[in-house]
Amino acid sequence: MACLSRYHHHHHPRGATWLSSPDEMLQHCPLSAHHRRLRDDDAEPIYLPSLSSAYRIFPVYAMGAPDPTPEPELDGPDPIWNAVRDEAKLEAEKEPILSSFLYASILAHDCLEQALAFVAANRLQNPTLLATQLMDIFCNVILHDKAIQRSIRLDVQAFKDRDPACLSYCSALLYMKGYHALQVHRVAHALWHQGRKVLALALQSRVSEVFGVDIHPAAKIGEGILLDHGTGVVIGETAIVGNRVSLMHGVTLGGTGKEIGDRHPKVGEGALIGASATILGNIKIGEGAMIAAGSLVLKDVPPHCIAAGIPAKVISGLQEHDPSLTMKHVYMLSLYLEFCSWDSADATKDFFTHVATNFRDEKPNGAQHPDRNEVNI
Repeated sequence: MACLSRYHHHHHPRGATWLSSPDEMLQHCPLSAHHRRLRDDDAEPIYLPSLSSAYRIFPVYAMGAPDPTPEPELDGPDPIWNAVRDEAKLEAEKEPILSSFLYASILAHDCLEQALAFVAANRLQNPTLLATQLMDIFCNVILHDKAIQRSIRLDVQAFKDRDPACLSYCSALLYMKGYHALQVHRVAHALWHQGRKVLALALQSRVSEVFGVDIHPAAKIGEGILLDHGTGVVIGETAIVGNRVSLMHGVTLGGTGKEIGDRHPKVGEGALIGASATILGNIKIGEGAMIAAGSLVLKDVPPHCIAAGIPAKVISGLQEHDPSLTMKHVYMLSLYLEFCSWDSADATKDFFTHVATNFRDEKPNGAQHPDRNEVNI
C-alpha cells in the first residue's frame, strides 16, 4: 500500500476524495463538545511523535466522507473512554516504541466509537477492502446506534473483569481478538437488518479469516459478553446469546443437519459455556447454567444447573446466579480431570455434586487480578 501525504487530497477517478489522515477524517465525523474537550484538557506531559511520522508508520486511508453522523449521546462523562486514554498515555511512556501505534489507535481519536472503528478496520483491511472504507462503515453504523454504543462499553468491562489476561481496558480494545470479533459482529448484525446482507456476510467472512471466529450476522447476541480467546467460536444464524454470557474458545452453537428455520441454540443470561463445548439444535441453555468444557449438549439444560459429558447430562444444581461472572469452571474441571474420567457417568455425577457442594463459594488461585479497578458506567 502506498502511504498518502497528509498534506494533500487525492482524487479518486470517480470523483471521491481520498482523505489521508485521521484529523481530516474526523472533520467529517462530528462529535459532541464533551468529546472535543477531552484532548484539549490533557495536561499530562507525554512523548508523542509528529502526525506525519505516525502516519508513515501506521498509514490511514479514506475514500470519500461518511454520511452525516449524529453526535454520540453519553449521559455525562465517559469513564471507559477516559480510562482507555489514560492507560494508553501510560503505555506510551513505558514503551516509546509503541507511542506511534498508541497515538494512531487511541489518542488521535475523540471517542471510544472512533478508536474501535480504527482498530477493527486496520485489523480487517486487505488490498481490496481498505481500512478507511471499513472505518467509514463502522463509524456510520456505531454512531447511529445507541445500543451498540452501550454494548461496546459493557463488553470491554466484561473482558477486563473476567479475563485474568486482560490487564486494562486499553489492552482489550487493542489486542483482544474476541472483543474485536464481537464488535464487528454487532456492526454486521445491524447491516443485516438494514437489508445490506451482502456486506454483512463479507464482514463475517473477513472476521472468520482474520480472527478465527465465525458468527452469522443474523445471530442475536446480548451485551456484557466475554469471548475468551475467541479462536474456534462458531455461532449459527438463528442462535441467541443472552446478556452477561461467557463463551470460551472452541464453542459451537450449531444446527443438527440440513434443517431450515429456527435451528440453533438459545443461551440464557449469565450462562458459562466451557472450552470446546458443542451445543447443537434448537435447544435452550437456561439462565445461569454452566456447560463443562468438551461437552456435547443435545437437550435443554435447566437454569442454574451444571451439564457435562458426551452426551451432556445435568449433574448438579448451582446456587450462583451468574456463573459467567465468577468463572469457576476451570477450577472444577481441573479437579474433574484429576479424579475421574468421562467413561464413568456415575463418577462424573458424584464428583461434580461434591465440587458444587463444597467449593461453591471458593475462588481459584489467580482468579482475580490485584491491579483491577472496575469503572462503573
